[in-house]
Parts: sequence; C-alpha cells; structure tokens
Amino acid sequence: MEDWPTWIVDRYIERFLQEDVGVGDLTTQGLGKLAQKKIQADVVAKQEGVMAGGQFALRIFTFLDPEVRGEIVVQDGTTFRPHDVLMRLSGNAGAILTGERTALNLLQRLSGIATKTKEMVGLVQDLGVRIADTRKTTPGLRAFEKYAVRCGGGTNHRLGLYDCVLLKDNHFL
Repeated sequence: MEDWPTWIVDRYIERFLQEDVGVGDLTTQGLGKLAQKKIQADVVAKQEGVMAGGQFALRIFTFLDPEVRGEIVVQDGTTFRPHDVLMRLSGNAGAILTGERTALNLLQRLSGIATKTKEMVGLVQDLGVRIADTRKTTPGLRAFEKYAVRCGGGTNHRLGLYDCVLLKDNHFL
C-alpha cells in the first residue's frame, strides 16, 4: 500500500466502517444464509477517469473477511474508460455487500481527485510548472486525498502546519 503500514490503513478503515456499518449491516443480515454464499463481483467504471485508492478499497473487503480475494485490474495512476473492470472480488457475499458502499465511496473520491489532477497537469504540461495541492482537504482523509493527487501526477505541497512555514496575509496582524 505505497509504503503505508497495514496497521495505519486498518485504523482508518475501522473508523470508516464504524461510521457506515455501526452495530451491523441490517440489510445483509436480513439475507440470512444467502449472505454466507460465495460470490464473485466486479467493480466497473461508469465513466472515464484515473484510478486511485484501489489497494485501500480492496483492504476494506479483506478487513471485513480475510478470506475475500481480490485482484486490482487497473493500477493506481492508470487511466480507465467506461465499462472497464477496475477490480475483481470473490468471497463471502455478506462481507462484499457490507463493504461495498464504503469501498466505492473511497475509490470514487480518490479517483475523482486523481482524474481532476491529471486534467490540470495536462493543461500546464508545456509551461514548466507543477500542479501542487493544499491543506484544504476533507477532515480525516488528508493522507488519502494527497495520495490521489500524486496518482494524478500532481505534487504534494505540505502535509500540515508542522512541516513548512507559510506566511499569508492573515498572519500579518
């Protein structure tokens, strides 16, 4: 996971799932024995974009059930087209259904950032400049969103207030 220790990623994923699943996925639980069925599922693109966060999305499923197997078909930083299979999954239906929305939300957000970044990078490619991000990120998602910027060919400016001095007009009291 791009040099991200699994325990750090798991800490985020646990929080993401707690927010979405809470005490349990009532709909999937209502399926009874059908939720134990072994299934195969594909994550398919609806529109063109740049992949970002595939390994994080896959980890959501394996976090829920270590026996879920997945293949990331389109690697991060790679352009995809509508109807391309981005990821293939197989395993317990309950785990795949429970993790689906959380994984797709993260994958869509990060791929959206990577796609827009690549678009901006393309606009300035002949000007000798770089596209850099800011700290204006979604609370709790900064590390993921900055990763997505890199997937789109952009540069990270600074991670937080702790790694660079930046004086702006509001600092001149």
